[in-house]
Amino acid sequence: MPVENCRRSLRAVRYAVHSASFIKELHFVLFNVQPMISLYLEDEAQKDIKVRAELNNVKKANQANALSILESYRDEMTGMGIPADRIEFKTQVRQLGLAQDIIEYAQEKLFDAVLMGRRRLAGIQKAFTFSASSSVLERSQIIPVWLVDGTPASKNLLVAVDGSASALRAVDHAAFMVSGNTDIQVTLLHVMNSARNYCTIDPDAPEDTEFEKIVSSGNRACIDQFYPLAMKKFEQMGLSRDQVRFETIKGSRRIGNSIVSYAKDKGFDTLVMGRTGIDRAFFMGSTSKQILNHASKSALWVVG
Repeated sequence: MPVENCRRSLRAVRYAVHSASFIKELHFVLFNVQPMISLYLEDEAQKDIKVRAELNNVKKANQANALSILESYRDEMTGMGIPADRIEFKTQVRQLGLAQDIIEYAQEKLFDAVLMGRRRLAGIQKAFTFSASSSVLERSQIIPVWLVDGTPASKNLLVAVDGSASALRAVDHAAFMVSGNTDIQVTLLHVMNSARNYCTIDPDAPEDTEFEKIVSSGNRACIDQFYPLAMKKFEQMGLSRDQVRFETIKGSRRIGNSIVSYAKDKGFDTLVMGRTGIDRAFFMGSTSKQILNHASKSALWVVG
């Protein structure tokens, strides 16, 4: 969990505590990246003893501030019932950049996920503002990224699936994280594609056109192959068939919006999705982008 002194990090920490209620033997590492020290100042410090002393003071202050932040979040977590021996913390000076430092450390330590508070942006801000969480999400191709907005409280998972390899990896990640939990419920949600999602056609045309039938038949064939693979992963992780439901709904052209609407209607506030869809689009492509932009007060697990 990369943290700083802000409300977003506090939300992430509280979701981490909540997730421990349905993920067994969860351990946490609180991670704080200190400000980068100018190479110019480092060079000057080698030449001037006064500059060196001032620079050392800056480094000590940054270190003390980082430890204070980490200790406060550890106290928050232990106060909410997490055993202290399940919490570690780490701080380092920024080296490659905030997002890349987070990713490098996560990959080095082989973490199961990176959990971050999410800053929600509106309107023109989305086009011109880049948060740390969005940068980590964009660059983390291996480690799943969990983004938290609000205070998710449900213990059940909604996994969006489309029959793709990325969706199967999302299923695998969800199954692994909740392995052995006999109380949790998981819903696999598939939004049926239609010809209208592929091209602009006459809105008054009947839905039983030959093209529509081909698209619908392809969807069913894909999911028919996907479902037993998904169930096998959950069963391997100790979940019974009764704990996993499969739902198929008809969606609009904006499939991501249909998923978000379903989650809200059914009370899911933890959504799991693959980074890419069946068309191999990058995660900021249509469906995933819609989910990222419209899912609020929820946790999103994005799996590469």
